[in-house]
Amino acid sequence: MARIARTTAAVCLLVPVVALLWVPWYAQDRPRLAGVPFFYWYQLAWVPACSVALLAAYLLTGRPPKP
Repeated sequence: MARIARTTAAVCLLVPVVALLWVPWYAQDRPRLAGVPFFYWYQLAWVPACSVALLAAYLLTGRPPKP
């Protein structure tokens, strides 16, 4: 079970990295959201998404033991 949790946590951390480093996919002007080009709002949308991914990875790997 621990191996599955670690693998899932690694995927949670890898998805935002790949999504933000694959620039040709989001380097475009359209679609616009409230007049903001796709390039900008796509990156800003990943700010809370990365936080959720980090939280999921943290919860999947377990909390460190208390000393």
